[in-house]
Amino acid sequence: MFNFLRFAVVLTLTALVSCNPAQSQDAPLPTTLPTVMEVRVSATPERARLVIDLGTQSQFSLTSLSGPDRLAIDVRAGAITLAAPEGVPSGTGLVSGFAVRQIGIDRVRTILTLSSPAQVQQAYVLDPFEDQPARLVVDIIPATPEQFATNVAKDLIAASGAAPPGVADTSTPAGGSELPIATRPLVVIDPGHGGIDSGAETASGIKEKDIVLAFGLRLQQLLVESGRFDVALTREDDSFLKLEDRVALARTNKADLFVSIHADSFQQPQIRGASVYTRDENATDVLDKVLADGENRADVVAGFTVPQTAPAVVDILVDLMRREMRVQSFMAAQSIVHQLEPSVELRRFPVRQADFLVLQAPDVPSVLIELGFLSNADDMANLLETGWQDRTADAVARGISLYFDSLKPTE
Repeated sequence: MFNFLRFAVVLTLTALVSCNPAQSQDAPLPTTLPTVMEVRVSATPERARLVIDLGTQSQFSLTSLSGPDRLAIDVRAGAITLAAPEGVPSGTGLVSGFAVRQIGIDRVRTILTLSSPAQVQQAYVLDPFEDQPARLVVDIIPATPEQFATNVAKDLIAASGAAPPGVADTSTPAGGSELPIATRPLVVIDPGHGGIDSGAETASGIKEKDIVLAFGLRLQQLLVESGRFDVALTREDDSFLKLEDRVALARTNKADLFVSIHADSFQQPQIRGASVYTRDENATDVLDKVLADGENRADVVAGFTVPQTAPAVVDILVDLMRREMRVQSFMAAQSIVHQLEPSVELRRFPVRQADFLVLQAPDVPSVLIELGFLSNADDMANLLETGWQDRTADAVARGISLYFDSLKPTE
């Protein structure tokens, strides 16, 4: 028997912060105004992303403008050091061009010219780390003409007050808006390995099972604090569970998402970076096959023989269900990777497929996150660093929230 569903009760609610100046939060000014060092914009028809590199953390506000349709992003900054203050985005889609201007002694404005109506999905500031500066990240998604017109009107009212709109951090919390308790999705976090199965291990004795358990507990805390989810762990201590038992726990409790956490090792130390897997019998490449085989051997090491696969001819309904779960799993993987991109080193093509048995549930969307490689010195340093762990867990939590947002029916 397993002591499994020990859910934390959330007593405080988090509210989704509106990205408009009229509802901005007060925040203290930085002692020294930062410099806008670089601005990058990428665009597709489905979304766009603005990334602003800053000398230090700062405050910002977001405004919708018409005639033509634009989004203005103001940052509290004292200077611009861009080689080219105007440009076109990487890719074609929601944004057709951008320009950066100093509009005051303490304010820099980036104007995004829109190809079609759009709105800010989320915006947040990342702390500097290693050789990467502080960053403001703004994600943009399509809007209806009516939604855009409403946003323009609201921002115009906010800007017409007695005082100019303040500049404040309007970043969206990882959890977003509160959901009624009765409809909270259940997220099952599966820290890999445990007990007699240490997973990957370094020469100095650092074990994968310990790293992923600490990360799983951190991620659980973030999701619970958001107020949006019920969250459970397959293990909360150094105990061993068979792969089939991990899957069974998620299925028995009708989980809405299963997230398995791992950190692997490989014989080539230059291989590094995080990635997110969904299940496919055909691995993305040879390395993915090796990693999946290594994880799947865990039960054999523990004295358990993996059961025989199901017959080739399966029930049609089960097959259709499995296909739908793979679609949702891929959506979850994409959302998580999208949030990891600005601040975490990723493998090339970070959304990957491999035949991980722990992802085999036919009725639960399932992903496996490889945080990095214990065999790579840079990844190893990150995995042990508190700031990196916090930043990465926060990004994964945001990705999970965005995945569930994408499942909501459109109004």
